[in-house]
Amino acid sequence: MRRRGELGRTAVLGSLTAVAPLSIDTYLPALPTITADLGASASLVALTLTACVVGLAVGQLVAGPLSDVLGRRRPMLVGSLGFVVLSAACAAAPDVWSLVALRLGQGLFGAVGIVLARAVVRDLYSGPAAARAFAALMLVSGVAPIVAPVLGGQLLRLTSWRGVFVVLALLGAVIVVGVLVAVPETLARAERTTGGLRATATAFRVLLADTRVLACVSAAGFGFAAMFAYISGSTFVLQGLYGLSPQAFSGVFAVNSVGIVSAVQLSGRLVAAERALPQRMVAVGLGIAVVGSSTVLTGALALGVWGVVVGLFVTVCGVGTALPAATTLTLADHPEHAGSASALLGTSQFLVGGFAAPLVGIGGGRTALPMGLTMVCATVVGLVAFTLLWRRGSRTRTTAPGLAGN
Repeated sequence: MRRRGELGRTAVLGSLTAVAPLSIDTYLPALPTITADLGASASLVALTLTACVVGLAVGQLVAGPLSDVLGRRRPMLVGSLGFVVLSAACAAAPDVWSLVALRLGQGLFGAVGIVLARAVVRDLYSGPAAARAFAALMLVSGVAPIVAPVLGGQLLRLTSWRGVFVVLALLGAVIVVGVLVAVPETLARAERTTGGLRATATAFRVLLADTRVLACVSAAGFGFAAMFAYISGSTFVLQGLYGLSPQAFSGVFAVNSVGIVSAVQLSGRLVAAERALPQRMVAVGLGIAVVGSSTVLTGALALGVWGVVVGLFVTVCGVGTALPAATTLTLADHPEHAGSASALLGTSQFLVGGFAAPLVGIGGGRTALPMGLTMVCATVVGLVAFTLLWRRGSRTRTTAPGLAGN
C-alpha cells in the first residue's frame, strides 16, 4: 500500500514538472496556423512562446522561496488552479497581444508546480536516493515531450489551436485532483524559514556564493537554452524550410523525446548506483550536446535535413544526460533552502532559454543556420562555464556535495 502511494505521488509530481513541456510543445505544430489566424508575424507569434517561458522562469523564482516559508502543498494547489484558468483563457484570446499576456500568466502559475515538485523530492530524499527519485520524476515528466507534440498534431486534425488550450486546461484540472489526493505536506512547520524578504535574500546569497551550485546552474541553464533553441526553431525549420507535415514533425519530436528520456534514466541510474560521479555525467552530457549541436550547424550549412535531424537527436540526448546529475548536485548541500535552490535552477533554465527564441527567429524560418549557431554557442558556453566553476569550487571541497546520504 505504501509503495502504491509512493508511485501515485511520483506520478503527480512528474505531471507537475510536465507542465512546461505541455505548455510549450503541445501547440508547437499550430504556430504557423496561429500566425495566419491572428494575422500576426512569425516573430510576434514566437513571442507567445517567449512570454510563457519568462513566466515559467519568474514564477519559479517567486514560488520556490515562498514555499520555504509557507510549505509546499498550498502554493502547489494555487499554482495548479491558476494554470487551469489561464489555459482556458488562452483558448479565447482575440488577438496575438492578448495571447502573449495570457501565456505569460499561464507560465507564472505553471511554474509553481515545477519548482515545488523538485523541492518535495528533496524534502523526502537525499544522496543516491535523491538521484533515483529525480530519475523517476523525470521519467514521468519525460513522457510529456513525447506525447505533447504528437497530441498537438493530432488535435489539429480535430480542432483549431484554441482547442489545444482547452485540452491543456482539462489536463491541468486532472493534476489539481492528483495533488489533492496524493501529495501531502512535506515541509514541517518547524523546518520552514522565517524572516520574509530578508530570509529569501539570505537564501539566494548563500546559494550564489556556492561555486559548485553556480556551476550546475550554468550547465542546466545553457543546456536548456540549446533545448529551447531546438523547441522554438524546429517547427519553422522542419515544417517551413524542409516541408515536413505537422504529423511528420510530431514524429521527429517524439523520437527525440524518447532519446532524452532514455538518456535521463541512464544518467540517473548510473549516479544512483554510484557507478559514475554526477559531476562527470554533467561534463560528459554537455560534451555530447556540443557534438550534436555542431552537427545541426553542419546540417544547416551542407548536409540538409538529415544532418539537422540527427544533430538534434544527439543534442537532446546530451542534455538529458547532464540534467539529472546537475539537479541532484544543485539541491544536495542546502536542504534548508531546497525551494530556493530549485527556483534558482529552474529560473536559469527558462530565463536563459527564453532569450534563445528571438535569436532562432532571426532567420524567419528560411534557414536553419540561426538555430544551429544558437545551439552551438549555448552548449559550448555551458560546458566551459561548468568546467571552470566546478574546478574552482573543488579547490575548497574535495568531495562531491551531499552525495553521502541514503
